Amino acid sequence: MHDRFLGWARARGGTMFHVNHEPGAEIHHTDPFAVPAGQRSPVRRLRGRLAAPVTLWTAPGPAGLTVSSTLVAEGEPDRLLGLIDAESDLWAAVEEAGRFAVCPLGPPHRQLADRFAGLFPSPGGLFATGSWTDTPYGPVPADGGGWAGCRLDSAREYGWGLLVEAVIEAVDLVEETAPLLHYRGRYRELTD
Repeated sequence: MHDRFLGWARARGGTMFHVNHEPGAEIHHTDPFAVPAGQRSPVRRLRGRLAAPVTLWTAPGPAGLTVSSTLVAEGEPDRLLGLIDAESDLWAAVEEAGRFAVCPLGPPHRQLADRFAGLFPSPGGLFATGSWTDTPYGPVPADGGGWAGCRLDSAREYGWGLLVEAVIEAVDLVEETAPLLHYRGRYRELTD
């Protein structure tokens, strides 16, 4: 069943709403909690139309969170910005350690992204499955294409999120990998 679900989810481009597609087990074909079309925020709809890279942020502890609002700014020093949940376990760990790792995720990491977003079960904890490489900034997926080690510079409330500003202290790029994107509430892949 699990492989069939993953095949179905990949064919749909991923989803933020998980249902059991076994014959007879499906109750809803769509998200029953979705806001009706006429009541949706135009700003949220605009944000949904901006394709965003899916990244995994981790910190010593360990703690982690899937983040799709990440921006890199070159300069001296190079910097990284992102919007995260101020009440997340990740933020508590980043605030305590003063550092964190950011790993861009690829198409094979859809389930990992869902797990760290709290959308997929994680028996034994978020880091219990998969292979991880320890770094001074936090664990990163061993099969990731690379990661950046960041030192926390500042953070402030920004909209409903927390704008985190950091200095990039280390970059380890292993290989060129295709990005996993978040677009209109689903995971997408680049196609030429």
